[in-house]
Amino acid sequence: MSPTLFTMYSAFLISISGLTLHRTHLLSALLCLEGMMLALFLMLSLWTKQLEPVSFFSLLMFMLTFSACEASTGLSLMVATTRTHGTDHLKNLNLLQC
Repeated sequence: MSPTLFTMYSAFLISISGLTLHRTHLLSALLCLEGMMLALFLMLSLWTKQLEPVSFFSLLMFMLTFSACEASTGLSLMVATTRTHGTDHLKNLNLLQC
């Protein structure tokens, strides 16, 4: 296994483990999701560079656009929940309350 591939796999797995194990703040969950998307984007771009097809360029741009939309939506939800509940702790958020 090449060192680059090992680095990408480990970055993705560390992001997943951070998302599953350390879910105290909404901001840390969003950062773990962004780390996963960045690792996936880098893996796809390296794979596209090795194969050199032109048709996969649109997939990379779609993934980058999706990542930016996900980040902006997550941050807006975090601001809204912080304003309404006063904190971003995930344990204090109850989805059944109005």
